Amino acid sequence: MSSFVWGPVMLVLLLGTGLYLTLGLGFLPQRKLGYGFRLALGGRKAQHGDEGEITPFQALTTALSATIGTGNIAGVATAIFLGGPGAVFWMWLTALVGMATKYAEAVLAVRYRESDENGRYVGGPMYYIRNGLGPRFAWLGWLFALFATIAAFGIGNTVQSNSVARALESTIGVPYLATGLVLAVLTFLVIIGGVKRIGSVAEHLVPLMAVLYVGGALVILALNIADVPAALATIFSDAFSGTAAAGGFAGAGVLAAIRFGVARGVFSNEAGLGSAPIAHAAAKTSDPVRQGSIAMLGTFIDTIVVCTMTALVIITTGAWTSGETGAELSALAFDTGMPGGSWIVTFGLVVFAFTTILGWSYYGERAAEFIFGSKIILPFRLLWVAALIVGAVADLGLIWTVADIMNALMAIPNLVALIALSGTVFAISRAYFKNGQS
Repeated sequence: MSSFVWGPVMLVLLLGTGLYLTLGLGFLPQRKLGYGFRLALGGRKAQHGDEGEITPFQALTTALSATIGTGNIAGVATAIFLGGPGAVFWMWLTALVGMATKYAEAVLAVRYRESDENGRYVGGPMYYIRNGLGPRFAWLGWLFALFATIAAFGIGNTVQSNSVARALESTIGVPYLATGLVLAVLTFLVIIGGVKRIGSVAEHLVPLMAVLYVGGALVILALNIADVPAALATIFSDAFSGTAAAGGFAGAGVLAAIRFGVARGVFSNEAGLGSAPIAHAAAKTSDPVRQGSIAMLGTFIDTIVVCTMTALVIITTGAWTSGETGAELSALAFDTGMPGGSWIVTFGLVVFAFTTILGWSYYGERAAEFIFGSKIILPFRLLWVAALIVGAVADLGLIWTVADIMNALMAIPNLVALIALSGTVFAISRAYFKNGQS
C-alpha cells in the first residue's frame, strides 16, 4: 500500500499542484523571495492589533522545527544512494514549485482560521476545507484530521525518538531507554506550555541548529572547494542522463533520479502534506498574503539550503560511491571531509529530531482537537510523551510504513482543497500586490 500511495500518481499530483499554483500565481513565490525574507525578519514582533497566538517569525520557525529533520540528513543520502546525484536536481525542482504550495497553504490557513472554545486561533487544511469548501465537505476535513493525528505519532514522534536513540547508542553508548526518558521529560516541559512555548523554543533553537549544521557543511565544502563545480555539473548532467555504476553505487537511470528526488524532496519539505499551515494559522497577523510570503521560505530553507549542503558534502567527498545509505552515508561524508565531521551529523540528527517532535506535537494536537474537541488536549500531550519512550526502545519497521501511508493520505484532502480554493488564493494575492506591496 505504501508503494502504491507514494507511486507515480501521488508524485505527479504533488508536483502538478505545485506547478499549477506557481503558474497561477505568476511565479510570485520565486519573484517575492526577498520580500518574504524581509517580512520574516520584521516578523519577530507582531504588529499592533494583530490577533493570533505567536509571532509570524515564530510560526515560521515552528513549521521549520517540524520540517527540518531526518529528511535533511538521511533522506538526502537515501535519494542519492537510490537515484544518483541527479536526484538532487529533482529535489530542487520539487522545492521550487513547492514554494507555491506552501504559500497557498498558509494563505488559506489564515483566511479560514477560527477561534476554538478556549479563544485560541486554530486552522489548517481541516478548517479551510470545512470553512472554504462548505459544510458538505466537512467529512473531507475530518479525514485529513484523522490521518494527521495518526501520522503525527509515526513520523513526528516514535520514528524520531527511535532515530535519536539509535544514533546516541551507536556513537556514545547511551541506552535506548535512557534516551527515551530524557526526550520525554524535555518534550513535556515544552509542550505543556502550548504553542506559545513551542514557538518560543523554536524561535531560538531552529536558527541555531540550522546555522551550526550549514556552517559545518560550508567548512567541508571550503576544504573541497575545487570539487564543488564538478559536483554541481554532475547533479545537472545525471538528472537527465542517469548515473553509471561507480564504486559501491549500483547505477541508476533517469526515472530513478526523478522518483527518489521528488519523493525525498516532498518528505523533507512537506509541501502539500498540509502540516505547516497548522502552525501558520496561529500567527499574529491580519493578512493571509503576508503570512503566506513568510511560509514559503520554509520550503526554500529546508530543501534549497539545508538539503543542498548535505548533498554537496556527500558528492564532493566521493562518499556517495561507498555503498552506504541513509544517515550512515551522511556521517561518512562529513567524516571524510573533516576529522570529527560525523559528530555534526549526530548532533544535527538529535536536535533536528527533537524539534520535529515539538512541531508535530502541535500538528497532532490541533488535528485531534478538530475531531474530539478541546477536552482531548491534555490526554493527547500525555500520550505523546509516553509514545516517545515506546519509540526509543521498539522496532519500528511497521510504524515507518504506516506513517508513510498516513502522510500520503493527509496530502490527498489537502491537495483537493488547494486546487478547489486556488481561485481565492490567486484573487487575494493579486489584490494585495496591486495595492503597492512589494
